[in-house]
Amino acid sequence: MKSKADKFLVLSFCTTLALALLLLLFLTPQRFSEMENRLLQPFPNLTLDKLISKEYGNELENYFSDHFPFRNQWVMAKTHIERLRLQNENNGIYYGKEGYLFEKFLMPEEQKLLQYTDSLNEFSSKHHNVNITLMLIPTSVGVYPDKLPWLAPSYPQDQLNQKIGEYVKNTLTFIDGYDFLSADAAEPVYYRTDHHWNTNGAYLGYLVYAKEMGWKPLSKNEFKIQTISESFLGSYHTRSQFSRITPDTIQAYFPRKPIQTKIYIADTEETVNSLYNESFLTKKDKYSYFLGGVHALMKITSQLKPEQIQQEKLLVIKDSYAHNLIPFLTNHVAEIYIIDIRYYNGNISEFMQENGIEEVLFIFNTSTFVNNSELLKLRK
Repeated sequence: MKSKADKFLVLSFCTTLALALLLLLFLTPQRFSEMENRLLQPFPNLTLDKLISKEYGNELENYFSDHFPFRNQWVMAKTHIERLRLQNENNGIYYGKEGYLFEKFLMPEEQKLLQYTDSLNEFSSKHHNVNITLMLIPTSVGVYPDKLPWLAPSYPQDQLNQKIGEYVKNTLTFIDGYDFLSADAAEPVYYRTDHHWNTNGAYLGYLVYAKEMGWKPLSKNEFKIQTISESFLGSYHTRSQFSRITPDTIQAYFPRKPIQTKIYIADTEETVNSLYNESFLTKKDKYSYFLGGVHALMKITSQLKPEQIQQEKLLVIKDSYAHNLIPFLTNHVAEIYIIDIRYYNGNISEFMQENGIEEVLFIFNTSTFVNNSELLKLRK
C-alpha cells in the first residue's frame, strides 16, 4: 500500500509540473502585473557574459516565478491563509497600526551603496558647471517605525539617508526628506496602502526645493485641492492582498491660476495636454493619474509668462516619487525633461549637452536608491 501511495504521489507531482510547464509555454506572457503594479521579468537573452556571471540563471528563475500559471490566485490564497493564522507579514509587507501597510526594509549592502553613490559623485564631477541636487525621500516605514507590528525588524532609514548625504556632500546639493517630513505632521504625508508619499508630502518637498532654488513657491491657498479618488488600494496592498483594508484618498493640487502645459512622451511619440491621466482612476494603478505613469523619457513645456519663468530648463532624473511633485515645478520652469533611469538607456551626459541642461534634480525614495543598479548608467 505504501509503495502504491508513493507512486501515486510521485505521479501526481510530475503531472502537476508537466501541466504547469505546458501552461507556461502556451499562455501569453504578460508584460505588466496589474495586481502587483510592476513590470514582469521578460524572457532573458542568453549571452556568454550572463551565463558566466549567473545573471542568466537568476533572470530565468525570475521569469518562471513571475509567469507561473495562475500566480495571482496562488498569492491571494496564501494571503488569506496567513491572515487566518493572525500573521502580520506577507510578501515582504507588514500589516501595521492605524491601517498602515509597510514594506520590509533591511540593511542594504555597503558595497552596492558605495557603487551607487560613487556613480553620482563621478557624474557630478564630470558636470562641474551644472547645478545638481539629490532629494532623497524615506519611505513610510522610515518615518512611521512606531506603527510597525511588534518585533518587526526595520533598518533605520534616517541613519542611511545621513550616510548617503555624507558620501555625496562634496559634489552636489543634498536634500534629506527627513528634514521636512515628520511623523507628527498635521496631515498625513504617505498613503497607507502604497509605497509613495501622497500629494501633501510632495507639496512639502516642493517647498524645500523651491527654497533651495531661490523661487517663490505657491502657497496652499493658491491651489484648488480636490479629492480625485477615495478608492485607492496601492502597491503594498496589491503585494500583500491583506483583507479589510480601508482605501486611501488621492488629492490633486490645481493652481487657481492655471498654467497651460503639454507633455511629449518619447516612448510612444505622443503629445498630451494634461499633467494628469484620468483613465487611471478606473484602474488598480490610480497613482499613475500623475503624469500618466512610468515612461523612460518625457518633456513638459509650460506656457509661462516671462515674469513667471524662474528656470528655463530642468532635468529630473527620478523614480515614481517624482510624479506628484513635478506638477508643482511646472509653475516655475519653462521646460522640464524627465528621465526614469530604470528604463532610459541613452547617454545622459550627451542628452544634457544636446539640450543645454544646466540644472539637474535627482529624486528617489530611499528604498529605490539603495536597490537601484541602474544608477551605474551615470558612468557612461
